[in-house]
Amino acid sequence: MICAIALLALAGGCGRSHDANVMATVNGKPILRSEMEQVYQANLGDSHQHPSVEQAEIMRLNILRELIDTEIVMQRAAKLNLTATDDEVQEQLNQLKAPFTPDEFQKRLDAQHMTLDDLKREIRRNRTEEKLFNKEITSRINVTDADISAYYNSHKADFDLPEPQYHLAQIVVTSIPEPPQQVGNLQNSKAMNDAEAKRKIEMLHNRLEAGDDFSSLAMNFSESPNTSGNGGDMGTVSESQLRQDPQVYAAVTKLKPGQITDVLPVYAPGDPKKPVAYAIYKLIDRESAGQRQLNDPRVQQFIRQQLRDSREQLLKNAYLEMLRDQARVVNYYAEEIFRNGAQ
Repeated sequence: MICAIALLALAGGCGRSHDANVMATVNGKPILRSEMEQVYQANLGDSHQHPSVEQAEIMRLNILRELIDTEIVMQRAAKLNLTATDDEVQEQLNQLKAPFTPDEFQKRLDAQHMTLDDLKREIRRNRTEEKLFNKEITSRINVTDADISAYYNSHKADFDLPEPQYHLAQIVVTSIPEPPQQVGNLQNSKAMNDAEAKRKIEMLHNRLEAGDDFSSLAMNFSESPNTSGNGGDMGTVSESQLRQDPQVYAAVTKLKPGQITDVLPVYAPGDPKKPVAYAIYKLIDRESAGQRQLNDPRVQQFIRQQLRDSREQLLKNAYLEMLRDQARVVNYYAEEIFRNGAQ
């Protein structure tokens, strides 16, 4: 009976008058319907999805919760004088624009349904959040040598490699025609047939031989959307995985760290006759099989980063909960959904 009375009291309190365009307030500052709808439409993108009414409301509730959390963080940063400055925003904007012509940059904004002012606001939010978390969270984290030793001793088996490992990077050019904006490289560079693919990969190999940076060329020209964004880095590949392509295995195992392969054809599965792409591989590092010791700098760096990441995530979650507890939040949209759903 008590629960029923409490529920009725909650429902009765949901009819507070407010501007219809205000979806929520954080310490009195409004979050507008237009802000929520902009993110909602961006999430739908060009997929032409048609969510049900219930699915759409769930999506909007989740978006509004994120906007509320962001506003809480921005207000905290402003209180500590950590809001990103105009100069910081412009500096990062210039870095983003650098690889493109003005027309190319505008096309990328249009594809994301963003204006230049939208991008500046996003940069300011991200930079402000970074400054706040660096001061309030990252600066509090201290990973000691004793912490690293304890982690290693508890996870020693994880550092026993059953087979050699190869840290590789790649530049890939495909001969399959597809829209350039889908390839993921900074230049929207795409070969549209086999002849173009051969010319392009040979040009890139020549530039590498002349001393150009592998990572930079991969980001600008590689047509592998999974790796071009991080400079072609494929991560670590085991020897058994590498052996699945005998030609790549033979080429990579001849390399010393820092060296690159010749141009290698990439074939479609089950059809070793006609290449569908061409690739260049770089050996970043090779690790032998066996137990990696605690005094290995790579082991220490890996453990240190693991501990920092996990502690940072824990502190960030706790910090955000504390900020939510301290904020005065009114979610009118949630009240509206609850009220209408009860009718």
